[in-house]
Amino acid sequence: MSYRWILRMKRLVQNPPSEGRVKLVLGIILLCILLYLAERFIGWPDFMTSEPLGRRWKP
Repeated sequence: MSYRWILRMKRLVQNPPSEGRVKLVLGIILLCILLYLAERFIGWPDFMTSEPLGRRWKP
């Protein structure tokens, strides 16, 4: 662990993030988990699947 990370941890301990910031980060993590679970159990919709176009540039 580098000295820079130790300084970052020290700064977080001295000035912890606000309650709103913690809720925001946890909400984003929860949203990502829900999207993953929905994709895993329900499946990926066909309209969101892209079709490969092949090579666009030919010399």
